[in-house]
Amino acid sequence: MNASWRLTSDVQLAAELLSHRAGGTDDGRVRVDYGLIDWTPLSREEGRAGIRLGRIKTAYGLYNKTRDVPFTRPSIILPQSIYFERTRNLTVSADGAEIYAERYGDAGSLFASFAYGQPQTDTDAAKVALVGLHRPGNLDSSLAPDLQVFYEGSGGMYRLGLTATRLDLRYKPGFGDRLQAGRFKLTPLILSAQFNAENWSLTSEYAFRRTSVSDFGRFFYNGTADGRSYYLQGSYRLAPRWEALLRYDAYYADNHDRDGKRFAAATGIPGFTRFAKDWTAGLRFDVTPQFMLRAEVHRVDGTGFLAVQDNPDTQALRRYWDNFMLQASFRF
Repeated sequence: MNASWRLTSDVQLAAELLSHRAGGTDDGRVRVDYGLIDWTPLSREEGRAGIRLGRIKTAYGLYNKTRDVPFTRPSIILPQSIYFERTRNLTVSADGAEIYAERYGDAGSLFASFAYGQPQTDTDAAKVALVGLHRPGNLDSSLAPDLQVFYEGSGGMYRLGLTATRLDLRYKPGFGDRLQAGRFKLTPLILSAQFNAENWSLTSEYAFRRTSVSDFGRFFYNGTADGRSYYLQGSYRLAPRWEALLRYDAYYADNHDRDGKRFAAATGIPGFTRFAKDWTAGLRFDVTPQFMLRAEVHRVDGTGFLAVQDNPDTQALRRYWDNFMLQASFRF
């Protein structure tokens, strides 16, 4: 549920309340998804620039700012190699400020933004995704920078973009915790590309993910990993109201240990928890401009996408698994 109010020609207020229920990662409690004031002191025919203050949606890849709006997504669930559901609260929005600028011209349009804010680390989902279940401590974060630059050419026919961010997270142990006060440093860099023709679209994003885990002690897996993740996605409009989608989505927690064998030898946890490769086929039918139906099937190798809250026993996991989804969406 969202609302906006334009106070003056260059000042706007906007806010959204969100309830998200997703297994053990989110219990459906209503919370402020975003709430901000947007001041645009520069607005001309050739571009505009301004600043947003408050709880701001994080600019992250092509889809993160609108990930909870079904009509803006290419599929029922976004590519999990880039847009993790198990850690969504860390990247969906932050409390701080964002400076943005847009420039329009005959050669194309340029969009740039830089944000600096406090990620949402006050949920169990954020903590569990990093340190595991039943940890009595607390997770906190330093202010996180977020830079995004996008270029659009030929009226949006093609889009090229770059997103860079850094998360510096600290864990403070609780009473009876076997872990020491540890630290996570996450520095993803995402390259985005999209080509849109009249009846078909081709999209790909590639992420370099450097992760550093330190100071947790001998009861935790400390170390540095250079992760990689990417997807290649094509969609085709079969008829005015029908669209088909095919996607390959891949995630590797450590590019130098893609099959997870070294991780398994060090921890006893199955190596396939460190990667996931997902083939997705989907179909969309627009019953009316306001009512949409979707169906999609996933064939997945590896469990790197799965949340530990819903799968606490790693030894019971199966490497190969399937997922079938149905969705009905109505907008008004």
